[in-house]
Amino acid sequence: MPASMRAAWSCARTGFGRRLLTPGPAESAPAGTRTLDLPAAAARLCCALYSASAREGKTAGITAGLRCRLSGFDHPPARTFCKMTASPVSVAESMGQRLVWVDLEMTGLDIEKDQIIEMACIITDSDLNVLAEGPNLIINQPDKLLDGMSDWCKEHHGKSGLTQAVRDSKMSLEQAQYEFLSFIRQYTPPGHCPLAGNSVHADKKFLDKYMPQFMRHLHYRIIDVSTIKELCRRWFPEEYKLAPKKKASHRALDDIQESIKELQFYRMNVFKVEMEEKKQKITENGENDQASR
Repeated sequence: MPASMRAAWSCARTGFGRRLLTPGPAESAPAGTRTLDLPAAAARLCCALYSASAREGKTAGITAGLRCRLSGFDHPPARTFCKMTASPVSVAESMGQRLVWVDLEMTGLDIEKDQIIEMACIITDSDLNVLAEGPNLIINQPDKLLDGMSDWCKEHHGKSGLTQAVRDSKMSLEQAQYEFLSFIRQYTPPGHCPLAGNSVHADKKFLDKYMPQFMRHLHYRIIDVSTIKELCRRWFPEEYKLAPKKKASHRALDDIQESIKELQFYRMNVFKVEMEEKKQKITENGENDQASR
């Protein structure tokens, strides 16, 4: 483990860590001040450092005392750390199997002139259980760009309230990339986890251009639920008719949640059939082998 990491672990495990992990009396803050959830901050530090050391296979001894302290706090970073350290042997493998779900709302689909106006992100495990819900940010864009949107975008983004929210937002594209990159680094190792979503190839084009650092953290492959949808429509039409219908709110977080729900349906109702058929063939082959003996 690098010296800087050892120092950070020492900090987290000793005096500084105890201060972060010990709830103190409530303190008032000036209006508009962004306060820090100290226990959550400590848990995030532990998660990040544990993930890094797990990838090097050097987790022995580094969790002493931390699980005990963090288990008393009911917030996602603490629960994540306790879950991560429960089975250290498979930590790196399980983290590498996670999915990074992203949805964007844009001013259009022309990569040369259109821009991102909203982005949300959710991390799930390989079984599609939500592990963490990331930022849901609205990115400011100039009025000229918003006024030049297509009729479809003007209608739907106006109806959802997104257009006005974009005008009111103070969030820049650079700030948004920093927020999302910081989030996925907490929960995923670099270069392992794919981008996931519905028609996510379109989102990927904009992310490649406008958030390249975010994309460099991900695997080059993608998981596009639209592909499974179209195959299901052709190969399993009866199951396809039962798939959950979308509300078409055209807001980033809602779209991700619906995409996860849709893929959960295909997993349970389509891929399950395929597995049962495989088991049946294996059983039949076994019976045939015994009969031939």
